[in-house]
Amino acid sequence: MLQIVSDLMRPETLVTLLFALAAFAAVLSATAPLLQDDPLKERMRLVSLERDKMRAERQKEMGQGKLRDGRNGGVARRMVDLLSLRKVFEAESSRELLRQAGLRHERHLILYLASRVVAPIGLGLFAFVYISTIYDTLPPQMRIAAAAIGMVIGNYLPFVMLRNLISRRQTSIRRAWPDSLDLMLICVESGMAIEPAMQRVSREIGTMSVPLAEELALTVAELSFLPDRRKAFENLGKRTGMPQVKSVVTSLIQSERYGTPLGTALRVLAQENRDMRIAEAERKAAALPPRLTVPMMLFFMPVIFVVILGPVVMTISKFF
Repeated sequence: MLQIVSDLMRPETLVTLLFALAAFAAVLSATAPLLQDDPLKERMRLVSLERDKMRAERQKEMGQGKLRDGRNGGVARRMVDLLSLRKVFEAESSRELLRQAGLRHERHLILYLASRVVAPIGLGLFAFVYISTIYDTLPPQMRIAAAAIGMVIGNYLPFVMLRNLISRRQTSIRRAWPDSLDLMLICVESGMAIEPAMQRVSREIGTMSVPLAEELALTVAELSFLPDRRKAFENLGKRTGMPQVKSVVTSLIQSERYGTPLGTALRVLAQENRDMRIAEAERKAAALPPRLTVPMMLFFMPVIFVVILGPVVMTISKFF
């Protein structure tokens, strides 16, 4: 057994495995678009499940039904309950981050809280075993230091991955948000109420941003089932975590409370969001030349010097 582990931990074997994994990932990435389903349909299915969940909760509050308890077994759930990870890692703040990443089910929270414990231990053990197997001449202090570094990386790894999902989701919503406001403005000025306007926009904007279509559809469901409409609009701002969306949510709440005209506010907010998107594009374009300076110096300038000075050096070398 030790011989097998030692053979697997050899640098040549690891390099071969990494190349095989890279080849498999390349083939998988090339064939994945042909095999996957429509993401919009899958997100809308999840939204319908969330709508059914809210309906069941409302029936439970009104005494018209019973909500089934989903607290079954499972290693991750038992670990979370046994170690009281909900209190240790602040389950409410973690649930808020998961919602911003589009992960709303209770099992997502359980897996995230369990990963906050499993990832440091797993990476720490892997680093210790790897260092002990490959570099068996290192002192114990170096092995313990490698295990500690692995535990630190494992402690931050779930949070960094979750933040990456949130950033990608917010980027998709940010790109499509001005267009969705324009569509919502057209619907509102044509005489639609805010619920059918959002529902129509969610169907139209799905080709551009699936997360935004999902959030709008979920907001329409909450407007139908929640007793306080303001809470539904506030949930939209919390789920996205974006100031652009929160400003529109504030205008919607003010329109609901004071009866102010919604079309004028949407027109101003749509123009502001479009200007912000243009300013962001201009900022990225202005930051591009400084970023290209180092690659130009490292990769382009040496080649240019070789092409220009190469024949001159070869000609001079013939005389000497």
